[in-house]
Amino acid sequence: MIEKNMSKFSSRILGISLLMVIPFMTFAQKNNWQNLDLKADSTFGISTERAYNELLKGKKSIKVIVAVLDGGVDTNHEDLKSVIWINKKEKAGNGKDDDKNGYIDDINGWNFLGSSKGSVNYETLELTRLVRRDNAKFDKLDTSSVPANDLVAFEVYQKNKAELEKELAEAKAGLENYSAIKSAIDDVVKKIGKDNPSSDDIQAFQPSSDIETNIQRILLQQIKNTTFEDFYKTQILDGYEHFKSQVDYNLNLDYDPRSIVGDDPNNSKERFYGNNDVAGPDARHGSHVAGIIGAVRNNGMGIDGIANNVEIMAVRSTPNGDERDKDVANSIRYAADNGAKVINMSFGKSYSWDKAVVDEAVKYAVSKDVLIVHAAGNDNENLEVSKNFPSPNYEDGGVAASWITVGASGPANDETVKASFSNYGKTTVDVFAPGVNINSTIPGSKYEKLDGTSMASPVVAGLAALIRSYYPKLTAIEVKDIILKSVVKVDQSVMIKEEESTKAVPFSDLCVTGGIVNAYNALKIASEYKK
Repeated sequence: MIEKNMSKFSSRILGISLLMVIPFMTFAQKNNWQNLDLKADSTFGISTERAYNELLKGKKSIKVIVAVLDGGVDTNHEDLKSVIWINKKEKAGNGKDDDKNGYIDDINGWNFLGSSKGSVNYETLELTRLVRRDNAKFDKLDTSSVPANDLVAFEVYQKNKAELEKELAEAKAGLENYSAIKSAIDDVVKKIGKDNPSSDDIQAFQPSSDIETNIQRILLQQIKNTTFEDFYKTQILDGYEHFKSQVDYNLNLDYDPRSIVGDDPNNSKERFYGNNDVAGPDARHGSHVAGIIGAVRNNGMGIDGIANNVEIMAVRSTPNGDERDKDVANSIRYAADNGAKVINMSFGKSYSWDKAVVDEAVKYAVSKDVLIVHAAGNDNENLEVSKNFPSPNYEDGGVAASWITVGASGPANDETVKASFSNYGKTTVDVFAPGVNINSTIPGSKYEKLDGTSMASPVVAGLAALIRSYYPKLTAIEVKDIILKSVVKVDQSVMIKEEESTKAVPFSDLCVTGGIVNAYNALKIASEYKK
């Protein structure tokens, strides 16, 4: 699933349980804080601007293709359109596979979630698909009637079904809570008579019930540093839609949109399907990721990406729900076959239908000298214990040599340096990178601040592209080595969740390197790197 940060807190308004999405939106940060320097700017960025100013002036670079495996990219965005990859071997719109790669009119990339009928938007979770698959075999059986050779599979099915039922119940409760608070806020706003009331408008409102009094108090508190419109969208509507999509689609055993694609979803070896609509029905997340990597620098608009000489290849593999292993594998192969030297994967899930097919694709990409960068996930969980797929650990043994797993960090060099939502793992997460309140590109030539390891991963992908652009003789494995060796160590204790409690641990326990990636340090090492 696309890694979205759903950090929540609970409060109670006259019996209405209120679950709100509270990202870091109330904290003012510079739009490009991820590129700033800790010493010079008192902000724990990755020193990108310092690297350009002190190390890269006058140096030559080559174009590096970065594949964004995601939900879609807006190729017409004002700050992206000039850096979008163009397949020069393909003639646009002629309905032919000019380059004979199996994909017709793949001018800017490919969409493995569509066909001539359109494209998949919402999808089920992998957990839902696994339960649906096994229902046909096990639903009418119990332990005493299951054949001995199916007993292990039956026990897994029972566990998965119980987890699905639990998650669905929680989602229904969340939807009920959000529906109640949304309705209460809508009623107050209707009485105020303005779609986007100001603090003065809300203060002047005369409540006629205890619920309205509490709504007034909460609204005044929440819009101190933002507008009602922004608060309502990011903390009410987004939360409502999140739980509604879980109930209606993600956790719904009866929902299956795959017929739109027209492939055989059970045939993992099938490769040639999809369409060339790389934006798809929802390109917000993928466009944001693309901008962090390579939005045009110093053009006087929007934001500055990490890398200044990249081409963004858009490969649509991730719906609003869990990606399918088959699509991920095909997306990795497509990127590797079409020249990508860095692949960013800002998605993840807790279950895997066919890990082996993804493993084979990863091995293929590694053999083609591709560096894969993957988001660690946003559940504040320890990946030494919890699962997060795709994974660099192969089922048949061994580890992907050119793979980096990324946790999310915040802007302050204090106990908040680990983003509260970020997964972690002393041997399973390699590095941390800025992933809080990151401003970047979204569809319609607009910009938005988002949180997540989804934002941290492209920071590292952008850094990898920057290194490969200025030092093209370095291999993917060497670039990984440089990125890991060049981190700024964090000398802080941070709070992590452990079962039902929290505890303070040194940051060095959170990842392999114990630090935040740093472009200045990395480029210095790259310039002196000995093979």
